Amino acid sequence: MSTILLVEDNDENWDMLSRRLVRRGYEVVRAADGQQAVDKAADIPDLILMDVNLPVMDGLEATRRIRATAAGAAVPIIALTAHALTSDREKAFAAGANDYHTKPVELPHLLEQIEALLDPATA
Repeated sequence: MSTILLVEDNDENWDMLSRRLVRRGYEVVRAADGQQAVDKAADIPDLILMDVNLPVMDGLEATRRIRATAAGAAVPIIALTAHALTSDREKAFAAGANDYHTKPVELPHLLEQIEALLDPATA
């Protein structure tokens, strides 16, 4: 079973997304802010879903800090944000995200992204 670190400060978004991921067979661990994400990424999840707009430390900075660690350098990260501008997408990739998904989440598309990053041979 793959472990996903879901970094989300909104309880409703967390609940909806985590329940759906668990139903798909993933173990889900929550971080509610960017600093918690950096701390919990040390446990090396299989994938990180990183909200960009977070308290304490934003998701872009958390992504940069995770990428700066030996353990976090190779962990796939999908940035999640309500911002759909090209510049927002570019900022996410510049911070180290592997992929980008706008909110509201389109679960079938997000699952395709997750599966492609967890097992590129099946994508």
